[in-house]
Amino acid sequence: MLPVWRLHRHVGMGGDKYVAAVAGEEVEERLGDDLRDRWEELFDELIGEVAPLEGAHDLIADLKQRGRTVVLASSSIERHLDHFLDLLDARELLDGWTTKDDVEATKPEPDLVRAALEKAGTGDATILGDTPWDVEAARKAGLETVEELRGRLEEFL
Repeated sequence: MLPVWRLHRHVGMGGDKYVAAVAGEEVEERLGDDLRDRWEELFDELIGEVAPLEGAHDLIADLKQRGRTVVLASSSIERHLDHFLDLLDARELLDGWTTKDDVEATKPEPDLVRAALEKAGTGDATILGDTPWDVEAARKAGLETVEELRGRLEEFL
């Protein structure tokens, strides 16, 4: 049994990295795919309870109004991302988005950030993330970051 704090500390890390990070390489090799499949099943049952952060839609709309290109660098699976885009009412505002299927490795590796930059048609950006894994991926891609913290993971500051 893993402590909740360890699981929480790794939220935002891509699923391809998460199991090894919280339970070790041996568990990843033995059970990783089964655990990810089960997580998808359980998350599908709960996805209706997910709510966007207050002001998220307004932030995207404001960035677009200011002439910014906005691409969502997500490591979600396609059907989950579709739900989130609809929940945010942001599909028409965004210039693009990524899913885990767009890359070889997810956060904290820089692959998703680089894929998002490619979709944006630029190599220069500021990344806004809500986990340290967003910040680490952006740093590995050589970009500045802004992190929105919600009372956790202070050691990354």
